[in-house]
Amino acid sequence: MRVIRGEVYDVAVDLRRNSATFGRWVGAHLSEENKRLFWVPPGFAHGFLVLSETADFLYLATDFYAPEHERTVAWDDPDLNISWPLQAPPLLSDKDRRASRFRDAEVYL
Repeated sequence: MRVIRGEVYDVAVDLRRNSATFGRWVGAHLSEENKRLFWVPPGFAHGFLVLSETADFLYLATDFYAPEHERTVAWDDPDLNISWPLQAPPLLSDKDRRASRFRDAEVYL
């Protein structure tokens, strides 16, 4: 991921059950000013919060987008305890409003 306009807070959560970091998250501020890249490896959930009025970003994927395989985990799941830099309640998509708890999520072996 790379932000080319605006600013986002990007998060990845390890969904690999056999990993030593299973269920842990890492976050990074990405902006057009800092030009940082954020790599989300296979087996991780990915989410972001737009911090600026708008944001444009670029990303590469390991395969073509297949919506039938998409899953969501609740952004505010207390088991993950992600520290989002919120200024106000976030605007969520329908799929994010219906997201499952981490403990009920499909994970990788």
